[in-house]
Amino acid sequence: MSPASGFRGRYIMLKGTIKRLIADRGYGFIMRAGEKDLFFHRSQLQGMDYNSLREGQQVDFEVGQGRNGRPQAIRVRLAQLKGE
Repeated sequence: MSPASGFRGRYIMLKGTIKRLIADRGYGFIMRAGEKDLFFHRSQLQGMDYNSLREGQQVDFEVGQGRNGRPQAIRVRLAQLKGE
């Protein structure tokens, strides 16, 4: 991608729902409409504590590459509701 495109180094924020949390391991999965669930690690949370997350919460995130080469959610944060 050329630098003139304006997207170099930027990601598109996606929306999803916390589907499952594995509290004793510090990770979970985000459900996306029409897509496979994405793994996320607590180290990728922004502006929130892992222990405050609940299944069913809406989140914004980006997709990056995990250690195993598979896609995973990165820069995960609580979704901004309209009007906030």
